[in-house]
Amino acid sequence: MPVKVIRENWPGKVNTITLGIGSQAIKIGGEGAFPFLAFEGKLPYRPVVACEVWDEEPGDWPDLLTAPFAGVIDEPAAWAKKCLVYGADLICLRLVGAHPGAKNKSPQECARMAQKVYAAINIPLIVVGCGEDEKDAAVLPAVAEALAGKNCLLGWATAENYRPITTACNNYGHSLIASSPLDISLAKQLNILITETGFNPGSIIIDPLVGALGYGLEYAYSIMERLRLSALTGDKMLAMPVICFVGQETWKTKEATISDFECPSWGEQARRAILWELLTAVALTQAGGAIMVLRHPETVRHFLAHLTSFI
Repeated sequence: MPVKVIRENWPGKVNTITLGIGSQAIKIGGEGAFPFLAFEGKLPYRPVVACEVWDEEPGDWPDLLTAPFAGVIDEPAAWAKKCLVYGADLICLRLVGAHPGAKNKSPQECARMAQKVYAAINIPLIVVGCGEDEKDAAVLPAVAEALAGKNCLLGWATAENYRPITTACNNYGHSLIASSPLDISLAKQLNILITETGFNPGSIIIDPLVGALGYGLEYAYSIMERLRLSALTGDKMLAMPVICFVGQETWKTKEATISDFECPSWGEQARRAILWELLTAVALTQAGGAIMVLRHPETVRHFLAHLTSFI
């Protein structure tokens, strides 16, 4: 007997956002259905991968993670070019050196670094600050001006620092990452505050602060699923694509960083750690993530292969 396939008809959709300019530009979002359910609505663009690059050599990354970048990890522009070889769709430059507890780099230093990395690549650039609200409010406007007209993605804008960052992105033609801590009401409130300044909601990407496998992944998944449901049912203030900083969450877990010698019963670290990052990324893509910010090239390779098998 014939099987009747039940299909949902959604009145809303996720915003489409273009990052980059000219032939390097990519599009994300635009979905009219839940992830991978193309029989219910249009899924025009696949999720994309951003490889993470720091403006300072990481001091706490395990050897497993730094080895693929040997010889370039102390030079961000060369590091970014290496990521192109590994298949990155975007580069995510993290300005850790700006943190007051690190080198406390000036906004001008950070802006020059962002220009240098941008000049070295031929794909769109994401630039995120050091995670300290006050310093990011000073650094990101300088970066926005230095990259004027390049249509980059800048973050993070929070409830405490969104005004100067939003103004700079508006003035210099960039998209914006709105970051709120795993709460759908807080995400919506921040988006409303940002748009009340006159910023285009079609240039906002949500960072819901995800968790890694075993460290809050289920809760992050449920929040992202609710974000997608809200977008599909017509909530314009939650219709933004989602970015997931998978690498930063995965590579601080003990499962990814403990060596074979320390925990031989856990299996080979090289396989275990990459699987931890990969499974986190795959799960969050199923929840609706549009940009996965990853660290290990092997994770990138396997993740892109996973997408190819479904799309």
